[in-house]
Amino acid sequence: MPPARDNQRAADFLAPTRIYVKPLLALIEQGPVNALAHITGGGLLENIPRVLPEGTGAETALAAIAVPKVFGWLAKVGGLAQSEMVRTFNCGIGMVIVVAAGEAARVTEAFNLAGETIVTLGRITEAAAEPRVTFTGALAL
Repeated sequence: MPPARDNQRAADFLAPTRIYVKPLLALIEQGPVNALAHITGGGLLENIPRVLPEGTGAETALAAIAVPKVFGWLAKVGGLAQSEMVRTFNCGIGMVIVVAAGEAARVTEAFNLAGETIVTLGRITEAAAEPRVTFTGALAL
């Protein structure tokens, strides 16, 4: 029988995808959502720019992310640098919701009431060139 920690790793990999459709639809109907980015292959670095207008970017605070342990394990075992982690994996952020700064508290409250956890990742910036997503801080891998 494999050690308990290996069973936990397997459970982390086999956890079902979070479904955000109900709280997202409610927010979209209310109007505060400017863009949504599902963070899949391409991670934070490639998925966020896809939903932003030309000339804009995102400054992202990596320390704000509560990184699931499985990503620390992947980074360690794979010898992956933080730059590769944010380019390849979602690191625990399944969806990015872009709203006006004045709407952040309302969006957070709506998702908290729906049983979801929201983290403020950063802000939209001007970005005339690549990279359109910049990072501050570090992931807690």
